[in-house]
Amino acid sequence: MIIRTNKLMKIYRTDEVETTALNEVDLEIKEGEFVAVMGPSGCGKSTLLNVLGMIDNPTGGDYFFNGEEIGQLPERKRSNIRKHNLGFVFQSFNLIDELTVFENIELPLLYTQVPAAQRKVRVEELLEGMNIMHRRNHFPQQLSGGQQQRVAVARAVVNKPKLILADEPTGNLDSANGDEVMKTLSDLNAEGTTILMVTHSQYCAEFGNRIIRMLDGQVVTENVVRQYL
Repeated sequence: MIIRTNKLMKIYRTDEVETTALNEVDLEIKEGEFVAVMGPSGCGKSTLLNVLGMIDNPTGGDYFFNGEEIGQLPERKRSNIRKHNLGFVFQSFNLIDELTVFENIELPLLYTQVPAAQRKVRVEELLEGMNIMHRRNHFPQQLSGGQQQRVAVARAVVNKPKLILADEPTGNLDSANGDEVMKTLSDLNAEGTTILMVTHSQYCAEFGNRIIRMLDGQVVTENVVRQYL
């Protein structure tokens, strides 16, 4: 089991308002699954992704990643686990405009101190695999939306993470580019990468093997699209 949560809570408080973003969420995700999370805006989907991605701390409950309780670990330890185990794909791509395609993809390898020769080999393998080798020296603003998202996916997987967290990965793309990105994620999953994706699109959700629906910070339904092998 790569992810297990038990009564996971996230409450945001200000002087006047208390908002429960996650309300006793119980969740299990097996290694190698492709799970989509759906629900209306404000239902807690992105908060769940942030907590599971160790970007935010839960207020209560338990979060186990690869069998280790994560919820209350200090930031330095969480950051180390995040760098070596997680890849993130965002709706807005989050590429660095001043870096080339090659340099954007290479960045996570610099954080984990992979030697230069290994970095070059690994980045070039991904450039070939994602069919963007001819764009290696271009900057993000010189790319189409679909190409930018492929660079973002390549950056997410360059460290060979156990889990990819994708937040509306096709939200800013037309249908053709969106299909391209979903095929890429599907191929990565077929190779063994676990994927947890937040999406508003039923079409995209059905690329996964399981769909979780949330409402008011709670998991309300789970639907198996196809059997997980």
